[in-house]
Amino acid sequence: MTVILCTARQYLEHTHSKPADCLSLTYDDRFLRRKVLTCESGEQILIDLAQTTSLNHGGVLVLDDGREVEIQAAPEALLQVTSPDLTRIAWHIGNRHTPCQIEKDRLLIQVDHVISDMLLKIGASIREVHEQFTPEGGAYGHGRTHGHAH
Repeated sequence: MTVILCTARQYLEHTHSKPADCLSLTYDDRFLRRKVLTCESGEQILIDLAQTTSLNHGGVLVLDDGREVEIQAAPEALLQVTSPDLTRIAWHIGNRHTPCQIEKDRLLIQVDHVISDMLLKIGASIREVHEQFTPEGGAYGHGRTHGHAH
């Protein structure tokens, strides 16, 4: 494996070009500003963005030589949450500002034993799964929310 260090200074939500390589990152790892990462090919790239950015599944980083590297959500340990009253359960998750992937018949959240215990106490069913995590973004056009200062 040859290690070549290229710099990615631009992030795009999507592209129509075929990407030259791919980075598979967990939800937490997709939130960064400056870091050296290893692509699927083994090539290393320095991410050097102007500000901390939430990289979304399917987005691309543009390298200084013009090549594009696709961002993929890596499978990770999650909790699958189900309930006959999924809307109420989703409200409790959102009220705690917990990142949540919302689907028709289930919710996916990161493993958190405190949240898990609370959800079990209010009637949810919990099962550990290993899947890609692509939670809903913030309500005001931001990819992620942190606390109440939106």
